[in-house]
Amino acid sequence: METTVASASRPWRKWAAAMWLATALFAFRVIGQAVQRWLPVPWLPAFREWQGSGTSYPVLLAIQLVIIGAMAHASWRAWTGSTGSSRAMQGFAWLGALYMFVALGRIAIGLSVDDAPVWFRAWISGAFHVVLAGFVLALARYHFLRNPARGDAA
Repeated sequence: METTVASASRPWRKWAAAMWLATALFAFRVIGQAVQRWLPVPWLPAFREWQGSGTSYPVLLAIQLVIIGAMAHASWRAWTGSTGSSRAMQGFAWLGALYMFVALGRIAIGLSVDDAPVWFRAWISGAFHVVLAGFVLALARYHFLRNPARGDAA
């Protein structure tokens, strides 16, 4: 019963939980590619299938670890109820919407154009860009709910 009352009084908490979920999903993606690089297993896609760009793997891994750290930091701050500026929440909403549009467009082109470049057909990285865009949208929604005077409260 306590959990229900606490959840009802903090509706933003579900968006913080969504942020943690997106962080975990992205971390599993990074771990999956690392496993296939150094200790390949037959039940995961091959290493090359995880790669969505021409970025060298050491550089990509470093970038991904920074992203996971930033996602975990933002998720923790959201879980504990920290708030941001109204400018930040508006920026996250626009950035998240644009990112999601581009990520879904990439997938749509990869599925519908037979001779699309490899980047459009890299389904693993494409799917995880949707996860990252979802994280940014959840972060924006969290800020809207935490700052109802500066955003909508629905």
